[in-house]
Parts: sequence; C-alpha cells; structure tokens
Amino acid sequence: MTIPAYEVLALRYATSGPGRRRAENFLGAVAPHDAPMPLDYFIWTIRGGGRTILVDTGFDANAARKRGRKLLRSPADALVSVGIDPRQVADVILTHLHYDHAGCLGLFPAARFHLQDAEMAYATGRPICHACLRQPFEVEDVLATVRLVYGGQVVFHDGTGTIAPGVTVHRVGGHTGGLQVVRVMTERGPLVLGSDAFHFSENRRLRNPFPLVFHVGETLEGYLRCEELAGGDESLLIPGHDPEVLRRWPPRLPEDPDTVSLHEKPQPV
Repeated sequence: MTIPAYEVLALRYATSGPGRRRAENFLGAVAPHDAPMPLDYFIWTIRGGGRTILVDTGFDANAARKRGRKLLRSPADALVSVGIDPRQVADVILTHLHYDHAGCLGLFPAARFHLQDAEMAYATGRPICHACLRQPFEVEDVLATVRLVYGGQVVFHDGTGTIAPGVTVHRVGGHTGGLQVVRVMTERGPLVLGSDAFHFSENRRLRNPFPLVFHVGETLEGYLRCEELAGGDESLLIPGHDPEVLRRWPPRLPEDPDTVSLHEKPQPV
C-alpha cells in the first residue's frame, strides 16, 4: 500500500492574550516564573491521497467570551481560508473533549468523529464529579458528542487506531483520561501532533507538565511516547498551544501568518 506524504497545517484561531505568566503553565517551579507566556489555540488539517482530515474543532465566540479568550477568527473561517468546506469534511479526530478542542461540532454534519473509548468514559464518568477536572469541559459539547454517538457518527478507538494510510492515533492520557495524539507521515518523517500531551515544547523538554492534569505519571510517559512516535526528531514534535509554532514554521501564504505548514522544515529552536 502506498502511503501519501501528507500536507499538515496548523491554523491559529484564538489566543489567551499577553497577560498569562510562565508560572501558570508548569506544575513544578520554573524560572523566571513571572515572564509573559501566552497560550495560542490551534486546529490542524491533514491533506493527501485524496483525503482531508481535521484534528480538533476549536471553540466559538460564546466560549471565547465565557473563558476570557481572544477569538481571532472562527474555526470555520480558518478552514475556509485554506479551501476546506466544513460541511464536506469526512473525518474529524478529537484529541480530547475539552472546550477548546471539541466545540463547534455541528459545523461538520458529514463527518465521522474519531475518539478514544477512555475519553468518552472520562468526560461522562466519576472524575467529572470534581470541579477542577470538569472546569475545562463545556457540558453542551459533551452532550453534542453523546448525540453524535447516538447518531452513528463516532468511531471509537482503544489505544492505537488507523484513520487512513499513514495517519494513526495513539492514546497517551495524562491531561485527560483518554487524550490521543496523531501521527502523520510527511516528506520529513512521522510528524506528531501532540495536542495537549504537551501544551508547550518546554513542558516536554523540562519534564514539567502543564498544571491542568488528570494523571501526572501518564503525562510524563506520554512525553516519551510522543518522542518515540516521532523517531526522536524534535522538529517533528508539535506542541498544542505554543506560540513558537507560528515563529518556527513557515506561513502557508505571506498574507496569512496564522496558518503555518508543519510538513515543511522549521527554523531551529
């Protein structure tokens, strides 16, 4: 079987703004603790071999207002800007069900949604009795996912699963009970979309997790798993919320600096 060399784009659609500090992004102590360290919010697209696959669906203007985030463009507008009609997307990988990764589900009526068994159990189970663990979820997003299950639109995976030739998902857990990362074959090698397995590359490099975490041990093991999936190549490991993504990878078009080509070679760290 011929495996395509996929094009992979990161599309920034929102940001936390400049007020966030480094101390907010690490579980353990880190220096300097009070330097600015904002979060960026992305969705990702995978195209090749006649397929278009979306990774995560972002959040809308209502969620941005509720959470105090700055919406730069809607996820739908971001997709349209790269020639993708949300109504025609056939496959959506949900890395997990937090509000910033699993909102706007109704924009994709034709899609199959790929999710880990463990994430559905986590988002609707005993852990969510605890306020600090349910805070990053929007109950309407979880209910929308349940409706998709009943509508026959969810494909569940247990650990490792294949979405298409050269595109696989891998449960790492840690941040949530069923967080999954995505491995994509590109001309550069096996690219790993880490999502919230590591919000920032620095979380992974320092082995110092982002503080919103369900299982610290799984998070640390997840760093090792992601590095293994990428063949040990740092340039193939893509963090989920790191502004360095826009600084290191080339823009798809000069007039759109919020969309970068991850399948191309980045600048050194």
